[in-house]
Amino acid sequence: MRLLRSERFPAVVLLIAAALGLVLANSPAAPGVAAVKDAYVGIPGVFSLSVGHWIQDGLLAIFFFVAAIELWHELTAGQLSSPRRAVQPAIAAAGGVLVPIAIFLAFSLGTSSSAGWPIPTATDIAFALGVLAVFGRGLPTGVRAFLLALAILDDIVGIVFIAVLFTDGVDLFLLLAALVGVVLFALLSRRLTERNRVPLGIVLVLLGILVWVLVYLSGVHATIAGVALGLAMAPRPAARVRHALDPWVNGLVLPLFALSAASVAIPSVGLDELQPVFWGVLIALPVGKILGITVFGWLAQKLEEPDGRLRFADLVAAGALGGIGFTVSLLLSELAFAGDGLLRDEATLGVLGGSLVSLVVAAVLVAWRARHYRREERRV
Repeated sequence: MRLLRSERFPAVVLLIAAALGLVLANSPAAPGVAAVKDAYVGIPGVFSLSVGHWIQDGLLAIFFFVAAIELWHELTAGQLSSPRRAVQPAIAAAGGVLVPIAIFLAFSLGTSSSAGWPIPTATDIAFALGVLAVFGRGLPTGVRAFLLALAILDDIVGIVFIAVLFTDGVDLFLLLAALVGVVLFALLSRRLTERNRVPLGIVLVLLGILVWVLVYLSGVHATIAGVALGLAMAPRPAARVRHALDPWVNGLVLPLFALSAASVAIPSVGLDELQPVFWGVLIALPVGKILGITVFGWLAQKLEEPDGRLRFADLVAAGALGGIGFTVSLLLSELAFAGDGLLRDEATLGVLGGSLVSLVVAAVLVAWRARHYRREERRV
């Protein structure tokens, strides 16, 4: 379990799972993989989903639940707990969203691919911090804190995009019922003690499942249920739940999603035949993130006292880390092109390619900056 709580090992597992999904989808096993993803599981006539949807809508809601708990902690007691702490990574995050969108639209505006503009806006916290942990020994704590705040804010943007852009035909009655469930969940979680932990814990789990079902049936993307429950839960039990779920999220939820989302067939076409969505995502993730985060982050540093500012090279390294979109970007690809398999697959390949380029560039830059700081420390 200790390995799955670390920042390095889960990133490696995630990368292996994505690579395995891509290999399987382009091997003789591809029909079998597709059959498994399309197989329906549940109670026929009552509630059933395909395996792919159980992973995307069900398991990923657990990931967003844990991410929301971390987000609430950062907003109340962590890196984002004061306006002064939050404003600099917020400005950098804005650049890391706006510039990739602009680059993507430069490739796809006026085509059917343009609906994918939210795809290159996300940063994968698990991957980014994993690269930082592997290659960043010796970096100042300020760099990690800046990246963590940046990634969390990027995730907020991704969550808002999912909630606003990919919701159709909302059933307000079911959504209201889900909201009542979230309020009840929040109240009951504040009554959780050692004495009633087991019975009330079971009630909270069942209530959480009910909220998820209501949100799914309402027409809102079901992962929003995880976000709402994570933000609503009382801080102390939320911290314990997050500690308990972290290994499962890192070792099962995210690898399964990566395996499923990356199971796309590589189009047998020449480079000149690939759709604008592929090129837009492939370039917007590494280039857009580095440019947006670095330039906007440099401008934001003007608000800080000189001795508290990050160096320009550190901002470039943070920008490269921000280009590792992966989990949320893959989900946005699935949602943006749910009705067009070809565009969805090319967007997915763009996410995998752009994230891989960002990962390599980030590893080189982070290792270079870490080595620089270790040399400085030895001189002192």
